[in-house]
Amino acid sequence: MSENTKISIDNMNLHYGSFHALKGINMEIPEKEITAFIGPSGCGKSTLLKSLNRMNDLVEGCTITGKVELDGEDIYGDMDVNLLRKRVGMVFQKPNPFPMSIYDNIAYGPRTHGIRSKAKLDDIVEKSLRDAAIWDEVKDRLKKSALGMSGGQQQRLCIARALAVQPEVLLMDEPTSALDPISTSKIEDLAVELKKDYTIVMVTHNMQQATRISDKTAFFLLGEVVEFADTDKLFSMPADKRTEDYITGRFG
Repeated sequence: MSENTKISIDNMNLHYGSFHALKGINMEIPEKEITAFIGPSGCGKSTLLKSLNRMNDLVEGCTITGKVELDGEDIYGDMDVNLLRKRVGMVFQKPNPFPMSIYDNIAYGPRTHGIRSKAKLDDIVEKSLRDAAIWDEVKDRLKKSALGMSGGQQQRLCIARALAVQPEVLLMDEPTSALDPISTSKIEDLAVELKKDYTIVMVTHNMQQATRISDKTAFFLLGEVVEFADTDKLFSMPADKRTEDYITGRFG
């Protein structure tokens, strides 16, 4: 395991019942970089992403073998799932704010982890919204429902909500696929800013997005990682013919 590896995946296999969804995955995800997962629909990239904070535990008939380690600790060993999800936050494809005020959306996580002091919650709410680059847009309506925000604002709110519990890793499952180009570029700029402090793993359908913001890219096909390399290398000199066919648009 190299010095700056945050998450290490070692010969991991995942089955949904008899369906072999992920096959022999080996990968070292570096700390404080953006790693993109690309590939056609149904190839396993979101499945792997969700395995990194054990979201697949909720799926019936899901079995996992091999190892996934966070800072050298096996997340499928005796690690507390709630603690794992505090350390590894998640932002989904469609913004999913809770039907409550903007303030309460952000304070929700810290409260469940036992923070009660109003002054402390105020600080966390402001810092998280600032870190998600949305504080100036919402600071005068923190008591208003989060459901009244635009889609792009809701997605930044969901990022702020994930940041509020001070995770180490941020998983993003196609975070811009439901957004317009302006909101998309705001989220991309935000991701680049956040990697100073967080390790980011992002599933994207948009290859341009991967080339714009990621440091490393993994190309998935039928449950396997075909190629995993520095992004500029993978897109300029793919080592595998299947990667080349995909990125030049010959299939998928």
